[in-house]
Amino acid sequence: MTDRPDLPLLVTGATGVLGREVLRHARATGRPVRALTRRTAPPADADTHWYTGDFTAGTGLDPAFTGADAVIHCASDPRHPKNDLPAFRHLLEAARRAGVRHVVNISIVGVDRIPLAYYRIKRQGEELLAASGLGWTNLRATQFPQLLDGMLRPLGRLPVLPMPSRTPVQPVDPAEVAARLVALALGDPVGHAPDLAGPETRPATDLAAAWLRARGSRRPVLPVHLPGRAGRLLREGALTSPGHADGTRTWDDYLAARH
Repeated sequence: MTDRPDLPLLVTGATGVLGREVLRHARATGRPVRALTRRTAPPADADTHWYTGDFTAGTGLDPAFTGADAVIHCASDPRHPKNDLPAFRHLLEAARRAGVRHVVNISIVGVDRIPLAYYRIKRQGEELLAASGLGWTNLRATQFPQLLDGMLRPLGRLPVLPMPSRTPVQPVDPAEVAARLVALALGDPVGHAPDLAGPETRPATDLAAAWLRARGSRRPVLPVHLPGRAGRLLREGALTSPGHADGTRTWDDYLAARH
């Protein structure tokens, strides 16, 4: 292994749900840690040096990348997914200029199956990474509880809560994904790493019912049949990875802590 313990780990998207957890685990390694955000960076502290850069424009990246050993890429823009591919290209260019040893990318279980725009873009990002000539590792994970919670909140205001019928979901805690990403970053590049999924697979309607109970709501869940190819693939479990149920924190654990 060519890892240099004196060189920094760089975390992109460092203020997001996953990025914050990656920072926490990176600091625990004792390695120098850098964090990159597109907004005004928090002040530097003893554990982390913050940088501001814009991946979409490709500006302000070199100071953060220069001298970094490994980059853990958590930055994404689900609201404007078309920005993710040019952003990823700029990241790879900055990593090449800086001679970064290892780029670790987080992706989503199902990007190679679900015909949704954001998933296609994530898949294209994986292809860019594999063709970059850099040392690389790609980790696909299942959905975070925070994502499901955020989706349920507006729906929970309706008289009934509509959810896809017969659709299995396998939430995984972002802290557990972060720990895996940091461990991968410290090792040699492996290409496509094994998936990381939550400890249990449950119907989406069941997760929604548990969410309502945790909030003290008596609203009913309305199972909705999703038509078309995407609906069929979701029902077939395209968002799950039962053979990699390595997470330990369940949806009910999340709800108990959150609500």
